[in-house]
Amino acid sequence: MIARAGAGPLRHLVVLRHAKSAWPSGVPDHERPLAPRGRRDAPAAGRALAEADLLPDLAVCSTAVRARQTWELASGQWGTPPPVRFAAEVYAADVPELLDVVHAVPAEVDTLLLVGHNPGLEELVLDLAGDGLDDALEEVRLKFPTSAIAVLAWRGTDWPDLTPGTALLTGVIVPRGKKK
Repeated sequence: MIARAGAGPLRHLVVLRHAKSAWPSGVPDHERPLAPRGRRDAPAAGRALAEADLLPDLAVCSTAVRARQTWELASGQWGTPPPVRFAAEVYAADVPELLDVVHAVPAEVDTLLLVGHNPGLEELVLDLAGDGLDDALEEVRLKFPTSAIAVLAWRGTDWPDLTPGTALLTGVIVPRGKKK
């Protein structure tokens, strides 16, 4: 399937899977924090987005602790972070739920950052991408690891115009922080 060219401005949906989380005993899944590697990788994700000129106009982030910490550390790499909306419905969401979140984004937002979890994010990327540059689609099909970033480009006048198969997966980045 080939992504169809739409009318309207070029928009980007940037999908960021939370950084590597810890598994402390007795801590509910929603409350799990980032692991040391995640605390290194999340700022690297923020730097990668800045270097790729993909800073969002708005971020929508899961309410899970590991996603919130990923957002805080990534956005801390930017001069002025954009507005963020913490959305409980992103936690453990499937594709239809994630699409509902994306479709509710105001039309004036050209670049949206969605911070959440697998398998929903990986499935969303594969569902929306009608095509991909280079081997980007294959990369996501093989593995969408923690801290992975997928960039979907599409044209539309409003976010509900983003439907399955209408975006181009322009890139996948898996930033990693360095051990000190």
